[in-house]
Amino acid sequence: MIRAILKLLAVMLTCAQMAGAQELSAIARVNPTESEISDGWFGRTQITIALSQGVPFRVFLLDNPARLVVDFREADWSGVRPEMILAEPGRITDIRFGAFRPGWSRLVADLAEPMVPTEIGMPVNAASGAATLEIELKKADAETYAAAAGAPSDPAWAIALTKPPAPQNPDADRFVVAIDPGHGGIDPGAEREGVAEKDLMLSFARGLREALLRSGVTAVLTREDDVFVALETRVAIAHQARADIFISLHADILSQGGAKGATVYTLSEEASDAATAHLAARHNRSDIIAGADLTGSDDQVAGILLDLARQETEPRSAELAQVLVEGMARSGGPMNRRPLRKAGFSVLKSADIPSVLVEVGFLSSERDLKNLRDPVWRSVMINAMADAILAWRDQDAARAPLVRQ
Repeated sequence: MIRAILKLLAVMLTCAQMAGAQELSAIARVNPTESEISDGWFGRTQITIALSQGVPFRVFLLDNPARLVVDFREADWSGVRPEMILAEPGRITDIRFGAFRPGWSRLVADLAEPMVPTEIGMPVNAASGAATLEIELKKADAETYAAAAGAPSDPAWAIALTKPPAPQNPDADRFVVAIDPGHGGIDPGAEREGVAEKDLMLSFARGLREALLRSGVTAVLTREDDVFVALETRVAIAHQARADIFISLHADILSQGGAKGATVYTLSEEASDAATAHLAARHNRSDIIAGADLTGSDDQVAGILLDLARQETEPRSAELAQVLVEGMARSGGPMNRRPLRKAGFSVLKSADIPSVLVEVGFLSSERDLKNLRDPVWRSVMINAMADAILAWRDQDAARAPLVRQ
């Protein structure tokens, strides 16, 4: 009953705000000076988000871990930092916000303990048009929270969030590369000195696509802009494009072992080392960071995909990784001291597409950060990767008859 009431309330609020704001075309700006999250008496917490105008929104809870999610159409969070709204961790331990898909943004609040909304509203000032999202949360037991948690069932919304692009016309001679710029939107990835991994990798991916297109290779990106794309959807986009290979691009921060230099990862049930295991765990949390509902996930599926991959795709992925490492090393790298590694990255779990994850460099390394900021270095590395992909394509085509035998 509680869950049904909460979801009905979310739908009612969304519809009411759509009716009042559907004529507005400007993006609502978030005013951090009038926004705050504060803990009160008797297990209550108040969330206040000040907006320049009213916008459609929806509110829901997710479990494992406990999170409150607010979707806006659309709130501009430019210049807003989490500490401006959440002065110090309390019953809400952390918040993040940003683009979720074109036209929509999202706020995710991590809950230290089970809490459910008791009041939700967005009063609009009749004179100025400014609006304030107000959510009051109250401490609840685990059973009550579990009953209230779960993303609202909205088929139209789900399709808009997950539908991959339509497949292109099949062509036997076509060679397609799916390029996956890591992170995006609400999930910035690694950040250091004003540099965000999501921005660097989108720029790098666009450059790699252009280099491949100049060589007559079709290349598709899993995201074209600064928007969040779920891990499962990234793989689905590669399948829809009938991609021949899948390359995920990253530039993480990893303190273990002083990580530095380009590294190429392939799929494995067990990580090749502790640092790689830690890195894979961070990457696989991207959907949780962005407030995705993982209730339907089944760990057994991952094991089945791994078994299928080993039959043919895993050796081809290993060859692709080797060729990439050799090509990047010839271009001057610099490469990691162990440039070939393995781990259970979720984004590599396609059973029928050779897939690799490339850490172009680590933002935790001063040298790598300097390189990643240098357009000349990026251009050299992009061309090296494009040449390596073409070399692998030709080698794989030559091996194909032997594989079929």
